[in-house]
Amino acid sequence: MRAVVVVGAGGHAKVCIELLRAAGEEIAWCIGGDDAVGDCLGVPVLGGDQHLSQLRGRGFERAFVAIGDNTARRRLGDELQALGYELVNAVSPSAVVSPSARLGVGVAVMAGVVINADAEIEDLAIVNTAATIDHDCRVGVAAHVAPQCGLAGNVEVGVCTFVGVGSSVIPGVHIGDHVMVGAGAVVISDVDDGATVVGVPARALDRQGR
Repeated sequence: MRAVVVVGAGGHAKVCIELLRAAGEEIAWCIGGDDAVGDCLGVPVLGGDQHLSQLRGRGFERAFVAIGDNTARRRLGDELQALGYELVNAVSPSAVVSPSARLGVGVAVMAGVVINADAEIEDLAIVNTAATIDHDCRVGVAAHVAPQCGLAGNVEVGVCTFVGVGSSVIPGVHIGDHVMVGAGAVVISDVDDGATVVGVPARALDRQGR
């Protein structure tokens, strides 16, 4: 069956459902938490991940993970692929994506996004509303570049990293895996794996959050 199964039934799922519909996709089901009921933008919701294998057995073969949490999104994407699902992309028709840019699978690209030449957006990443990804950037697996962010050329964003709302990153900076960049930060130097950085210019917090 070509209709898409959306994993998630919250606010992020609503945005992704609208992106998929704008691309002409039919949404069959949303999969929510164990106690989920009702619908999400008119799509019926099933509660519990056990429905993923059941729907696969019924012939559904295409899915999209609409979960904001990076680690959970990556885990669910891996589970879906292990079950034999094809992960589809949700790309806004108002996004500008260079013909030389490369998108993985399960990627969300929201309204107003610009992705420039030779940029790479890896599997299960989110490029959120009005973010800009300049030439030769790489956004890693299950990373999230939040609304209104600007990545200058040759920036690397690691696996499961979150770049907060309105952040800016100067050219050539490497941001490691599992990093948290605070909202409005200006990142002017490389960031180590697992760090949390905030401020202008961005500086790492210590373990006590100072």
